[in-house]
Amino acid sequence: MRQANLLVGRTLGELASHIKPGVATSRLDKVAEEFIRDNGAEPTFKGFPNPYGAPFPASICTSVNDVVVHGIPDDDTILKDGDIISIDCGVLLNGYNGDSCYTFCVGEVAPEVRQLLKVTKESLYLGIDAAMAGKHIGDIGAAVQDYCQGYGYGIVRELTGHGIGREMHEDPKVPNYGRRGNGIMLKSGMCIAIEPMVTMGDKAIGLMPDRWTVKTLDGKPAAHFEHTIAIRKGKADILSSFEEVERLEGNIY
Repeated sequence: MRQANLLVGRTLGELASHIKPGVATSRLDKVAEEFIRDNGAEPTFKGFPNPYGAPFPASICTSVNDVVVHGIPDDDTILKDGDIISIDCGVLLNGYNGDSCYTFCVGEVAPEVRQLLKVTKESLYLGIDAAMAGKHIGDIGAAVQDYCQGYGYGIVRELTGHGIGREMHEDPKVPNYGRRGNGIMLKSGMCIAIEPMVTMGDKAIGLMPDRWTVKTLDGKPAAHFEHTIAIRKGKADILSSFEEVERLEGNIY
């Protein structure tokens, strides 16, 4: 699990150097797929089944500005100065899955949008701090929800984190909202993906006609950060990594 997740982190780091104005999201997808396969893994997202229709056609999700999740890379979506882009990446390596997401700034981003990213990223680590053996799923969600709503942001309800292992999505679901002490008890050895999806405005979202892309209904930006962790009796073990990304862009938020 650690090897798979560290490869996801290195893939996000590889993509960080390509994220700039004028780059098509299809180019990022090509870079990611080549990097994943060159490192002996498979991009889990490519061909991932969709209950509404066609399987996912790309190796990463590229969600720009008001796209919350599952944005499909294409030739027509060209990054512009001031955009943000959430890149969600999953790999299958030696029978185990890795999954992580990071929201990047493209050029100079407005301060209020940068704050959204900062708060969302901080909430991820607060959720991780709450994830330890003997606590409950609701403790994770409450930590994320309380922090982000304190800034007036929306917490997406329809999409959650998840268990992960030999399958990309396993039980339990890990919502980004909840009440402390509620939900299943966390046990040492469980692996889960915690992934706050936070909106600058209202939490309402909509599914686009491609049956994959999810956007905010009010058109305001959304941020998405994700780590895969292993539950322990004490502090959780973060299996994925933002180290490669932060080495390139600095810890800017």
